[in-house]
Amino acid sequence: QVQLAESGGGSVQAGDSLRLSCAASGLRFSLYTMGWFRQAPGKQRELVAAITRGGNINYADSVKGRFTISRDNAKNTVYLQMNSLNLEDTAVYSCAARLRPDSAYGHWGQGTQVTVSS
Repeated sequence: QVQLAESGGGSVQAGDSLRLSCAASGLRFSLYTMGWFRQAPGKQRELVAAITRGGNINYADSVKGRFTISRDNAKNTVYLQMNSLNLEDTAVYSCAARLRPDSAYGHWGQGTQVTVSS
């Protein structure tokens, strides 16, 4: 059974940093593309960052230069370092996994809340 468990969310002030972690189990982690998504109240879920098994990375334009995604295959964990947080970053952040570039993200975590206040 595949499980993705996020941690590291919380309430911070604008300009602060947070590091999210997503620990995976029940899958061959190193083979999967891992993504971080977020959903703010009243908005659609959006892809924030993704990292392929080969280490290729892409970011949403809104987080480029502020967020960094990384993975540790030995620990079956993907991270999202978030710096210079602003109010618009407030959302529930979820990690997800997909095996092939042309497939949907089929495994999801439950999400962790990130709240940024002024």
